[in-house]
Amino acid sequence: VQLQASGGGTVQAGGSMRLSCAASGRTLRGYAVAWFRQAPGIDRNFVAAIHRIDGSIVYADSVKGRFTISRDNAKNTVYLQMNSLRPDDTAVYYCAAGPSVISSNMASRDAYYYWGQGTLVTVSS
Repeated sequence: VQLQASGGGTVQAGGSMRLSCAASGRTLRGYAVAWFRQAPGIDRNFVAAIHRIDGSIVYADSVKGRFTISRDNAKNTVYLQMNSLRPDDTAVYYCAAGPSVISSNMASRDAYYYWGQGTLVTVSS
């Protein structure tokens, strides 16, 4: 599976942005898909994930109520809608997919096998 993340850019605090993760090579239907982010000097951290089978969703506490992950199987794409953006949301955002992710490890980087190249989101104050 090849993943292409897009949609990043610069937005003012309080604004919104939607990231896309488009897959090629295989359908995403059989994969859990997650978004992680990495700010300079900080480890890559979990943001949100959607399960491959039951569609269950997990969010990091820092984005709950502001971010929404969704998938469009017809377009083979997963989205991350980000609202009420804050300067501390600034990071490179990566999407990742894994065929064997289970509910208990959806937030773990090690559970994901395929990674996109990342898209930079900058939130200005």
